[in-house]
Amino acid sequence: MTAIFPVILCGGAGTRLWPASRPDRPKQFLKLLGAHSSFQETLLRVRDLAQDRDVIVVTGAGMVEMVRDQAREIGAAITVLVEPQARNSAPAVAAAAVLVERLDPSGVMLMLAADHHVGEPEAFREAARVAAAAAGQGLIVTFGVRPTGPATGFGYIRPGEPADQGVFRVAAFVEKPDLETARRYVAEGYLWNSGNFAFQAATLLGELRRFEPTVAEGARAAFADAVVEPGLVRLDATGFARAASISIDYAVMERTDKAAVVPAAFDWSDLGAWDAIWGASPQDGAGNAAQGDVTLVDTTGVLARSTGPFVGAIGVSDLMIVAEPDAVLVCRRDDAQAVKALVDGLKAKGRDLAERHSTVSGGGVERRSVTYTDQAGVELWRFEAGAAATLPAASVQVLSGEVTLDGRAATAGDRLELVSPTAAAAGPASVLLVTIWR
Repeated sequence: MTAIFPVILCGGAGTRLWPASRPDRPKQFLKLLGAHSSFQETLLRVRDLAQDRDVIVVTGAGMVEMVRDQAREIGAAITVLVEPQARNSAPAVAAAAVLVERLDPSGVMLMLAADHHVGEPEAFREAARVAAAAAGQGLIVTFGVRPTGPATGFGYIRPGEPADQGVFRVAAFVEKPDLETARRYVAEGYLWNSGNFAFQAATLLGELRRFEPTVAEGARAAFADAVVEPGLVRLDATGFARAASISIDYAVMERTDKAAVVPAAFDWSDLGAWDAIWGASPQDGAGNAAQGDVTLVDTTGVLARSTGPFVGAIGVSDLMIVAEPDAVLVCRRDDAQAVKALVDGLKAKGRDLAERHSTVSGGGVERRSVTYTDQAGVELWRFEAGAAATLPAASVQVLSGEVTLDGRAATAGDRLELVSPTAAAAGPASVLLVTIWR
């Protein structure tokens, strides 16, 4: 029986799901549809397929703590492969392939995104077993989801001749279409391209050597000089930087003659924007989906979600209302894709709201936004005893406790001007007021 090694790619920021998803806490770690995040749901979905093998999770250094915490929460055994820098999906997949090849040269990688929703886990596992069997014959198999309608937000696959039991050759990959073209694709039996794959590690690395040799070479170099700890592999930055920054689609899938597709009937979404969250959420008889402290009166087709203030909506239709403690988004449901433009505008103005939540905790340090003006942002930093962090260039007042800033001790009442990012370490528990001038 073919050994399956699930590999989960866990990166990205999910800009179109702002204000809930931001780089400091991306969408794959948010519990948007129930008790588990999409990352946790992915781990649970592949547990039986992995049997007693660790699930391999590829992520960046800034997400390692979130990955481990969420895996621990559901009792999932994982090995974390840490990218030293983001270089698109092909180098990440190649590094995972090097690891799987070392573990089992004939093993099949099941490469999945961490931020997708699958409504029928058992149907997914059945499709995965079919894909793995074909991958064991040297094919690179993608999951093609049968469309539920003419969606314009997905790429499509045109299936070709049968290649194996339940698997077809890929006749063509096509980009996201306009609505009229999408209708034609659905009528002609095209499938949505889910961006999830199954292949033998050796097959994938062989195709990379063919088409993008720097990616294969960089992955092997990064792994050869990696720092290996129990459950954690930190890839070497110098070796990894040798790999071209390119997606697995452009590097391999659109160029290989080994591409195949398994048609799958499970309910699937890439959860790319708030309209997708609405579509995947339980709805009442009026098409409303509510989560958190929300009351809807005489409304239809509304998504209302709050992790902060109470949200009440009366007499409205087809809206997205998303409330976080520090930001509220309201838009028409058919404008959900435009959220990225709003976030880009915040970034252009230097607003921290675009990048992080008002309260960020980690490593014994809590960072909370107090107020914002065009001239300055004011934050409260709380350090547990012995905790350390890097403060930005800012005016700093120690409100309580004692901290060491680049070797200088500062106690309650002290004020300091930091002209550049500065390492801070607390002795006892400490609180700092940090003013970041713009």
